[in-house]
Amino acid sequence: MPAVKAANPRAVFAADDWRAITTLSRWRGIWLVLHAWMVVALAAFGGAAAWDYHWLAGLLATPLALAILGGRQLGLSILMHDGAHGLLHPNRKTNNWLGQWPTGAATGSDLFAYRAYHLTHHKFTQQPEDPDLSLSAPFPTSRDSLRRKFIRDLTGQTFYKQRRAQFALALRGASNTAHTVGRFLVLQAILLTISLLVWGWVPFVLWLAALATSFQLFLRIRNIAEHACTPTGSGDPFTHARTTYAGLIARFTVAPYWVNYHSEHHLFMGVPCYHLAATHRLLGTGGYHPKMTLSPNYRDVLTQAVN
Repeated sequence: MPAVKAANPRAVFAADDWRAITTLSRWRGIWLVLHAWMVVALAAFGGAAAWDYHWLAGLLATPLALAILGGRQLGLSILMHDGAHGLLHPNRKTNNWLGQWPTGAATGSDLFAYRAYHLTHHKFTQQPEDPDLSLSAPFPTSRDSLRRKFIRDLTGQTFYKQRRAQFALALRGASNTAHTVGRFLVLQAILLTISLLVWGWVPFVLWLAALATSFQLFLRIRNIAEHACTPTGSGDPFTHARTTYAGLIARFTVAPYWVNYHSEHHLFMGVPCYHLAATHRLLGTGGYHPKMTLSPNYRDVLTQAVN
C-alpha cells in the first residue's frame, strides 16, 4: 500500500515557531538521560534503604520503587526512540552513542535495528506493512483478555518470553542480536557492580524486577494508547495517532518524557520530545485539536480498548 500522508509543517506553523520546535539542544538530551538514571538510582537505593530500615518498610516501599523504576526504564526506551530519530543530540555520533548505550542497552534494544523498524512504522502507520500493527490490531478486546495480558506482564512471563527468544537467536549466531544481548549484559553487569559496591544486592534486584514486571506493563499501556482504536491509516495525517493527557502519576509511569504527545510526534517526527508539549499548544492555538484523536487520561484509553 502507499505510504500514509504526511503533514506539511509550512501549512501549520509560522516559520519562527517551526524553527523553535525543531531546534535540537546540545544539552537537553544529555540531561534527560542523566535525569532518567538519577531517578533510577533514587528509587533503587531508596527501596534498599527501606528494606534496611525494617522489613515492613521494605514491603511497603517496593511497589512504589518498582513503579518508579519501570517508568524510568520506559523513559530510557523513549529516549532511545528519540535517538533513533536523531533527536537526542545534534552531533550524530553523540546521538547514536546516547541511543545505543545508556538508553537502548538498558532494556535490551539496538538503536540501529530499531531505527529501521520504527521508520517503517511511520511510513506505513496502521497499514499491513506496519511492523507495529500487531500492537494495536487486537483492540478493542475483552476485559478478560486485557486482564490476562496485564497478569503476564506483572508476573514476568512477557519478559521471560522476550528475553528467551532474543537470547536463543543470539546463540544461533545472529550477529546483530548477539551484539544487542552483549550490550544488555554488559550494562547489567555494570549496574550490578555499582549496586554491590554501594549498597549490596537489593538495588540491582529491584532494577531487574522492575524490568521484568512494571516496565512490561507500562510499555503495553503506552503501546495501546498510541494507536489502538483510532482511525489511523487514513489519508488525514491528523488521525495517525492518539495524544493522551497525562497527570503527575502517569508521567512517572506510562508517559515519561512527553511520550503521551504521540499524535504530535507522528505529525512532525523531527520534533524532539522536549518540544512536543509546545507543539501541542501551537496546534491548539491554530485550531487543529478538533482534527486530532485526544484522550483525557489513560483510564479513558483503556476503557476504549475493551468491548
